[in-house]
Amino acid sequence: QVQLVESGGGWVQPGGSLRLSCAASGFTFSGAAMSWYRQAPGKERELVASITNGSRSTKYTDSVKGRFTISRDNAKKTVYLQMNSLKPEDTAVYYCNRGWDNPYYGYWGQGTQVTVSS
Repeated sequence: QVQLVESGGGWVQPGGSLRLSCAASGFTFSGAAMSWYRQAPGKERELVASITNGSRSTKYTDSVKGRFTISRDNAKKTVYLQMNSLKPEDTAVYYCNRGWDNPYYGYWGQGTQVTVSS
């Protein structure tokens, strides 16, 4: 049974930092690209960052380039999203999922809420 459990969200002031974690189980994590998505109120879910299975390649949506860093630990079956210089427009529920370009339906976890406000 596939399970993705996100954690690490919370409230932070603009300019602050958070580190999100996503613990995976139920599939061969070390063989899978992984991604972070986010969904803000009233908006569609968007792809934020992706990382290949061996961490050789990463990609980011333009709005987070230079501020967010995706990484992974295959031994721990965990993918991370380090978020720095946070802005109010980063407020959203953040989800991880398997894949590089498109999510695997049925793999969605509960997400973790990130709120950036003063």
